[in-house]
Amino acid sequence: MNPVAMTGLSVALPGVDRPRGLLEPVAPDAAPVDPAALIGKKGLRYKDRATRIGLHLAFAALTDAGLLDDGRLRAPGDRIGVVVSSNLGNADTVCRAVETIAKETTSGLSPMDTPNASSNIIASETAIRFGLRGPNLTVCNGAGSGLDAVRWAGLMIRSGRVDHMVVVGVEPDNPVTRRLVGGPVADGGAALVLSRSGETGPARPAKALLAAGTRTVRSGTAPRSPAGTTPGSALRLTDEPDHVPPGEPTLDLTGWGELSGALGVVQCVAAAAWFAAGGAGTAHAVAGGAGVTLLAPGHAS
Repeated sequence: MNPVAMTGLSVALPGVDRPRGLLEPVAPDAAPVDPAALIGKKGLRYKDRATRIGLHLAFAALTDAGLLDDGRLRAPGDRIGVVVSSNLGNADTVCRAVETIAKETTSGLSPMDTPNASSNIIASETAIRFGLRGPNLTVCNGAGSGLDAVRWAGLMIRSGRVDHMVVVGVEPDNPVTRRLVGGPVADGGAALVLSRSGETGPARPAKALLAAGTRTVRSGTAPRSPAGTTPGSALRLTDEPDHVPPGEPTLDLTGWGELSGALGVVQCVAAAAWFAAGGAGTAHAVAGGAGVTLLAPGHAS
């Protein structure tokens, strides 16, 4: 089975606005992400922070994949789907609504704010804004959520449901999310576009390949490298650094605060950046018991 190609990438974290930035030290006191600077203020006024950043990430990834040109979709919308990973995305909206109901009953709720209480708000707003009419879902199951979202997107493509899937991992930083995780939250995330192998070419060159058969792994175990790679040619991205095999390079993605549901997607984008910077072989992303294996663009599967 041919691997699925990663054709578009984006990242939006404080101080990082390009995938290569994930390979560099985190800048202290970096400026927060400003979605309006990329996609404009129109349509953002009543959106929550996570949705705004999610739209920013989707726009940038779709553009990088050649599927958006000046905001216009260049492929059939019914052949493009969306998967969003966010565990904390609208927690502040939900808490605010609960407090309002307790104090004022439902009559105190704002009709402009209430839609943001939907757990699927980021994915649905992304589909509406860019005209993506394929499968649309949100994954929010803890630290492995981002990698599960990537795996679901790959399954949608391999099953023939769509030609492209946008995968967005995003988390906002605010008092509510800080209380939930016990500290700062990354306030940003990453996105990628996965494409069917027949849909790649000069306009959408593969930046990495999603290996077939990626699966959930037991905590503390390391996925094996596919045939054709040599020992030590793998990058390990994991939330369990104590289980990294000796001699394999790793990448620290902890400098922004808790990535939560964005972690797995950020890992995959960082792996593609590593390939672009000269890394070869494979990259193994592991988080929350979920695992994904990525291959360098020229790897023969």
